[in-house]
Amino acid sequence: MIYEFPEFECPIRQGDIFVGLPRVEVSLNRIPVIDEDGPHESMWVDVAKAGNQVRAILPLRPVTAIVISQDCDNLRSNDISLCEVRGFRDVDGKAKDVKNPKGWVSILTQHARINLKWFYLPPDNTLGFVDKMAVDFTVTLRVSRLELEAYREFRKGRLNATADEHFRERLSEFFRRYPYDEWYPFNAEELAYYQSNYPDAKPFEWQEAKSMPDSKSS
Repeated sequence: MIYEFPEFECPIRQGDIFVGLPRVEVSLNRIPVIDEDGPHESMWVDVAKAGNQVRAILPLRPVTAIVISQDCDNLRSNDISLCEVRGFRDVDGKAKDVKNPKGWVSILTQHARINLKWFYLPPDNTLGFVDKMAVDFTVTLRVSRLELEAYREFRKGRLNATADEHFRERLSEFFRRYPYDEWYPFNAEELAYYQSNYPDAKPFEWQEAKSMPDSKSS
């Protein structure tokens, strides 16, 4: 498939896949703090205003993640950044209803045309991927470089050269993208149709009813 399986001694590289790294779950409204009064819950706004370091109990869960830091940073930086890997159907809601090869080809080839928020990873039993998986670029983790190097037995594989080229391009496209509202040039009829599919789209000032020209006369 699209994976390689480096020896333990190999340096950490972009595209390395780690299985079982800890992800911290934090609620800004309910932080279980431990101080001289014992354990109690605080809101982060109160902790931040106090400006003091606190001890807290935070839940952890093991996740699969892929290294997104550049190779030069993986050799020298204090920390290494990764993105979480989850089941494809969880990362992209459209995939939940796909049931045949035609549907999968349609959704997976979007990579070549659309700036998506995920990167597809096919199943592989060696990695423990029993189903289609995806990198979720919206969920990042940061781990100490020295500690991650010490835990290289958690690295179960990495992307091969071809897959890594595609991964680098998709990663760079995601993080250099800019927000834009694609409906800004629509006329009244086009905007109405667009809003039937995307009701959250708010009209711009020049698209308000009083300022929109009659589309039939244009």
